[in-house]
Amino acid sequence: MECNVYINNLQNKFSRYFDIERNINISGTEIDMFAKYFERCARTLITQKDVIDAYENNEICFIKCYEALSLEKVYEFENFLKNAVARYVKPHKEHMSTYITGVIVCKDEIDSECVKEIKKFKYSKAFKFFLHGWCEVRFVAVDLLNNSVITNKQGKSVKKVYQITP
Repeated sequence: MECNVYINNLQNKFSRYFDIERNINISGTEIDMFAKYFERCARTLITQKDVIDAYENNEICFIKCYEALSLEKVYEFENFLKNAVARYVKPHKEHMSTYITGVIVCKDEIDSECVKEIKKFKYSKAFKFFLHGWCEVRFVAVDLLNNSVITNKQGKSVKKVYQITP
């Protein structure tokens, strides 16, 4: 399967809930697909203006294609995801959670060192002792040659979304 076909399939899946941009440059990194989800839930009293409490959930996905993957590229993408937390997560009293999902799509086989690093990657952050929410980074790698999906521990919950479908 070609990388563009895979990304078009993801775009079709995400288009209902996410705001999607294609081929954008973020902090000097070319991203093939950027998707952003925002949800705000609130309890109100009598009218909609009388908000008792509210919370917000966000999910931001960065999807990038590579011809072949090396350990240096994995480290680069990990640093990009860590920097994305500072750039996109805006904690405040109604912020509950933000999930940053980084997806590497590789046309070639992903070697064992890269797989080990991807599975080992972990990054999360709490804001003001969780009073202003938290952030978690998911790392997903899609091997188009072997039709496999590799994730870190946080990414296992979304692994099924990124499975290759014909």
